Amino acid sequence: MDELVVVGNGMAGIACLEALFGHAPDRYRVTVFGDEPGPNYNRILLSALLNGELEPDELVLHPLKWYAERGITLHLGARVARLDRVRKRVVSEGGIEVGYHRLLLATGSSAFVLPIPGREREGVFVFRTLEDCRKIALASKRGRRAAVIGGGLLGLEAARGLRNLGLEVTVVHLMDRLMERQLDPPGGAMLARAIRAQGIAVRLGTKTEEILGDDDGRVRGLRFADGSELDCELVVMAAGIVPNAELARSAGLACKRGVIVDDLLRTSDPDIFAVGECAEHRGICYGLVAPLYEQGRVLAAHLADRPTAPYEGSVVSTKLKVSGIDVFSAGDFAEDDGCEVARSEDSRAGIYRKLVLRDGRAVGAVLVGDLAPSAELDRCVRARAEVTEPGALLFGAAPERSAAPPVVALADD
Repeated sequence: MDELVVVGNGMAGIACLEALFGHAPDRYRVTVFGDEPGPNYNRILLSALLNGELEPDELVLHPLKWYAERGITLHLGARVARLDRVRKRVVSEGGIEVGYHRLLLATGSSAFVLPIPGREREGVFVFRTLEDCRKIALASKRGRRAAVIGGGLLGLEAARGLRNLGLEVTVVHLMDRLMERQLDPPGGAMLARAIRAQGIAVRLGTKTEEILGDDDGRVRGLRFADGSELDCELVVMAAGIVPNAELARSAGLACKRGVIVDDLLRTSDPDIFAVGECAEHRGICYGLVAPLYEQGRVLAAHLADRPTAPYEGSVVSTKLKVSGIDVFSAGDFAEDDGCEVARSEDSRAGIYRKLVLRDGRAVGAVLVGDLAPSAELDRCVRARAEVTEPGALLFGAAPERSAAPPVVALADD
């Protein structure tokens, strides 16, 4: 039985293992190294943990019993220090040394810490792990005003958690709209209105230049590029992620932003593989769950010696509840002269829908406030399906799948 070592105990690596056990439960003796002290958990629910809706145990995806039942040797709180590719050994910081036949790097990513003065002050946090949530929740009891730097998904989730803890919260975002990777300008504006309606302030197009502090080193506010300031006692940085590729880079594996992998998720060493946020495939590092699971399924079949189609990249779609507000996007929703756009907006109800067509085929979509058409829009965008009645598709059903007439065909009453 060959030895498979997994470096990383996060969602991507363990999902890959789960798929592998489904194909070939007795193919490998498996060892897993995890930096954090507990089992694999759902990072998507961290905001619910922060605001007290969930307890830490409710985030666990694979309890310790799951590992034991599959004969997995699990090393928790054990960061891997180096890879010996010649001897095929993995060595942890604590001196644990394990040999491998095949090695899976699922080291994930780390929160990007803005290189600005004051980032080391007491009261500055990132929002990435269970421990981060614990620290932020404790700090929230010592202040009443918080700033979240970053208007992406994690930043908005952190803002909601802090608001639910009773703090005055301001989201500070460098770009001109919230969640600019998932939303177009009208969709981002709709989301910003909904966030503000929850009592969270939003400052867009704002660059943070310094974290201000008092004489004892604690945070007292932010200074922005325009010279203005914001008073706060707690700062959460949620300005993006950085793939954890240093272990691979130090071992001589080909890396750019992440660990470079081919269509079978192999690195430049044929016995070492990578999945998840640390992996760079065709120039892209994915940060959403669905592509990471797609990678894991392909790699699991390959490790089990089962025929599998190569991983050719993912059509990225997101279906999220951001601060309680439904958001969906798929494909390429940017507009140019060569595309057709169908759009509907109800600002009072907080509902926005958009479908982008190119040569009559669906290539991108955005929804805010109502996700009824999301499944069909996702299917059409992934398949680049031909769409003859975009209005019918936007309002919940593709015409070829529904006997109901489009809205424009209904009688006036």
